[in-house]
Amino acid sequence: MRKLSTLALAIGCFNFLSPLALANTQPSTTTPITTTTKATYDTQEIDSPDRSFPLFYKKLKAHHMPYTMAFHTGLNPVAWHNKALAKAEEIIIPYQANSPFDPVVIDRIDRGSYIAQKVVFNIDDESRVMALMLVPKGKGPFPAALFLHDHGARFDIGKEKFVETWNDPKRLASSKQWAHKYFTDRFPGDELAKHGYVVLSIDALGWGDRSVAGFKTDSQQALASNLYNLGSSFAGIIALDDLRAAKFLANQPYVDKTRVASVGFSMGAFRSWQLAALSPDITAGIVDCWMGTMKGLMVPGNNQLKGQSAFTMLYPFMARYFDYPDVAGIAAPKPMLFYNGGKDTLFPVSSVKEAYGKLHQIWDANHAGDKLVTKVWPSKTHIFTKDMQDSAYAWLDKQFAVKQ
Repeated sequence: MRKLSTLALAIGCFNFLSPLALANTQPSTTTPITTTTKATYDTQEIDSPDRSFPLFYKKLKAHHMPYTMAFHTGLNPVAWHNKALAKAEEIIIPYQANSPFDPVVIDRIDRGSYIAQKVVFNIDDESRVMALMLVPKGKGPFPAALFLHDHGARFDIGKEKFVETWNDPKRLASSKQWAHKYFTDRFPGDELAKHGYVVLSIDALGWGDRSVAGFKTDSQQALASNLYNLGSSFAGIIALDDLRAAKFLANQPYVDKTRVASVGFSMGAFRSWQLAALSPDITAGIVDCWMGTMKGLMVPGNNQLKGQSAFTMLYPFMARYFDYPDVAGIAAPKPMLFYNGGKDTLFPVSSVKEAYGKLHQIWDANHAGDKLVTKVWPSKTHIFTKDMQDSAYAWLDKQFAVKQ
């Protein structure tokens, strides 16, 4: 009798804990399944095998890009800046780097009014790099500019896109081709050095000395995913190195710490406004050919949809908190100049102008509307030509009280 009672109790417990019994104890939240031969369902949810985009992207844009920390009228600009900066740092910067720079000059040449140097230093805790630095002759301290190169799907050169190299015929030939295509046969860094600026030009991870033979556009996919798996990101490493390079430049004894600008074209323009927002060492910025709203760029056919190069500027969950101009707006009230081309197919003018409007809203709230310049050059494509450079440099000279 004792054994029978135990068995009966076990059977009773089993029935009580069965999934069916559990289901019967919970409120029903499901719809009964019916039988039909005419039900409809999604048979395609991606638009294309190339630049693949979900067909429900409009719903995502409407409901899952809330920009909860975006600036808006009525916010205290100082309080917003402090909170926004902290969140942006959390999203963008993967970790802190504190290694001593330990710089050493390995080569130099005289270019008339300035000396061109190849300087090696620790750009972060893992990487020791060679950069190109231009130092005016005479008594400093001098204003300075950190040049941030573009993407361009060309990885054999990085720092050499902005500063003319030497004793390296292959890279010199490549960089001259680049200068002809985008910069009216000029090296924009050397042009600013002629204005009396210290110039530093660095390689981003994946370019120049920080790349490998055969690295190509498709190679970025693995690099980006592996960096995610290592607890970092492709964009985050670039941002961290830019912060470190800015600090290195600002702390040179011949540099005026109150006059240090970031200058960038294309991907480098993204890096320039990002750095101006995050770095206390950057006091002004020039941004050529990278600004728009996130939603305005996330549209079918846009370059943002390619993946690959987008990973150099991609931070998961950014849209939960900020639009692009909100992050750039963290730089306010620093002097900033933004240029875009009216015929630049990468950045639709409507998206650019909407972003410019947000930027002006933020600078005006900081009572610094006169410190922000935004301009769409109607006839320009994705480019930084001589007239654009001259205009930007004249503006920077004015901000830094540099007499020519």
